[in-house]
Amino acid sequence: MKKTLLKASVLGGLLLTMVAPMDSMGQSADRRTSISIYGSNIQARTNLRNDMWDMSNGSWGGGLGINRYLSPSFDLSLQLNYFNLEQDGSYNINGGNGAMRFEDEVGTANLGLKLKLNNGKILKEDAFVQPYLMGSVGAQYASVEAYYPTGATPATYDEGIFRMNFAGGAGLGFRISDGIGLFVQSTLNYPTTDLLDGIKYRDSDELNDRYLQHSAGLTFSLGKAKDTDGDGVSDRRDKCPDTPAGVQVDKDGCPLDGDKDGVPDYQDKCPTEAGSAALEGCPDRDNDGVRDSEDECPDQAGPAATRGCPDADGDGVADKNDKCPDTPAGTRVDASGCPLVVDRDGDGVNDDVDRCPDVAGSAANMGCPGLDAADSTYMARVPKIEFEFNRAVLKKTSYPTLDRMSTMLAKYPHYNLRISGHADHIGSNEYNQELSVRRADAAKSYLTNQKGVASDRIITEGFGEERPVAPNTTSAGRAKNRRAEFRLFIQ
Repeated sequence: MKKTLLKASVLGGLLLTMVAPMDSMGQSADRRTSISIYGSNIQARTNLRNDMWDMSNGSWGGGLGINRYLSPSFDLSLQLNYFNLEQDGSYNINGGNGAMRFEDEVGTANLGLKLKLNNGKILKEDAFVQPYLMGSVGAQYASVEAYYPTGATPATYDEGIFRMNFAGGAGLGFRISDGIGLFVQSTLNYPTTDLLDGIKYRDSDELNDRYLQHSAGLTFSLGKAKDTDGDGVSDRRDKCPDTPAGVQVDKDGCPLDGDKDGVPDYQDKCPTEAGSAALEGCPDRDNDGVRDSEDECPDQAGPAATRGCPDADGDGVADKNDKCPDTPAGTRVDASGCPLVVDRDGDGVNDDVDRCPDVAGSAANMGCPGLDAADSTYMARVPKIEFEFNRAVLKKTSYPTLDRMSTMLAKYPHYNLRISGHADHIGSNEYNQELSVRRADAAKSYLTNQKGVASDRIITEGFGEERPVAPNTTSAGRAKNRRAEFRLFIQ
C-alpha cells in the first residue's frame, strides 16, 4: 500500500493553516483559550462491513483541539484529527464478488460549537462533571487504498478524496483544576463520500460510509486569569477586587470576617466579637457610641466624654462621680461636678458667663465694659451713611462716620460691628435686596481696606427697601433711604 510522506505533509499543512483560537472544556471566562490532546477509537460502517460499537474492530488515531470560550453556554472548538481506517471482508457488488481489504489514511478539520450544560443554570460553571453537546462541520482528506479480485486479475483502488465532513455528538468533561480538564466524547461523522472503502454501488448516490469517533484526552487552559489585587481569586470571580496586599481572603476574594459582623478581620479591633463598622467591629451593648471595652458603664448610655457613663446635667462629670448632679447648663465645674466660681476681673460676673473675663464690666453688658458717654450718645442716634442713586458707591459725606466707626472698634476690642444695608423703592424687590447687600459690603470694604479693621469683626446684612426711614415719594426721602446703618455688639 502506498503511503507517501508527501500526502501526510500536505494534509498536515492544510490542517494547521485552518487553526484559529477557539474554546473547550478546560477554559473559562478567566482563561478563554485552551488546547486539547486526545486519542480516538474509530468504528466504521462501510459498504464492506459495519463495525460500529465494536471496539475490537476499531482503528486508532489521535487529535488536537484548539478552543475558545464564547459564553457560559457556548464554546467554539477546532478539532484536528488523524487516524488509519482499515477493514477486510467479502463483497458482492456490481456483478463481482470475493474477498477484499482497504486501508485509509484520514485527516479531518472540523469547526464546532459546544452547548455546555455547566452554564450556571443547570450545573455550576466550575462543577466537577461538565456535560456538553456538540455539532461541527469541516473538511476530510482520505488517502484510500482498496484491493479486491475481479476474476483472474486483481484490481486496486488508490485515490485521494477531499470532501466535507459533518459530525455531532456528546461528551463529559471532568474539572481536574482551574487549568486542566479531562474529557471523553463520542461523535458520529458523516463524510460526503461513499468511497472510504473504495466501493461504490453502480447507479446509486446513497452515502453509506460513516464512522463513530470515541475520544478521551486532556485540555490545558492557556494564559493566566487576571487578578488585580493578587489575592489568588480572579477578577471575574472576585467580589472584593481591591483587597489590600497580604490580606487573607475567602473563595470569593473578600477579606476574612471571623465574627461575621461585616468588618473584615484585618480592620476589626474586636475580631472575635460581633460589632459595628462605626466602632471598628467592636460591640456596644448600650448603643451609646462607646465600645464596650472602653465603656465604664456598658449597660447605660452615656457620652464619650464621660467614658460612656450618663451625665444628666451635661457638665462633663459622670453622674456616678457628680456631687452636684443638677448644675445649670454652661456652668463651669470642678472635678466633682460642682460649680467652679471664678471672677478674675472682680466685676461680679463669674468667668463662666463673662464675655470679657479679664476686663471689668457689668452684668448688664455680659461682664464687658460699656461705651463711654460720648460714644454711647453717638451710637444711640443710629449713625448712617448714604450712597449714590442705584449704586453701591459711598458718598464722600459718609467718610467721617466710617472713620468714627474705625476709631471705636479700636477703642473697644471686645465689640464687633453690624452693618445693615438699605435701598429706596425704585426697582424690583429682588434687585433692591441685592443692592442693599452690596452697599453693606462697600462700607465693610472701606473699614477693612482703608482702616485695617479685621474682617471677622464686621457682619453685613441687607434689607432692600423693607425699612425706609423717610417717604419714598420725594427725592430727598429716597436719598435718605439709600443708606447703611451701624450697631456695635458683643459676640
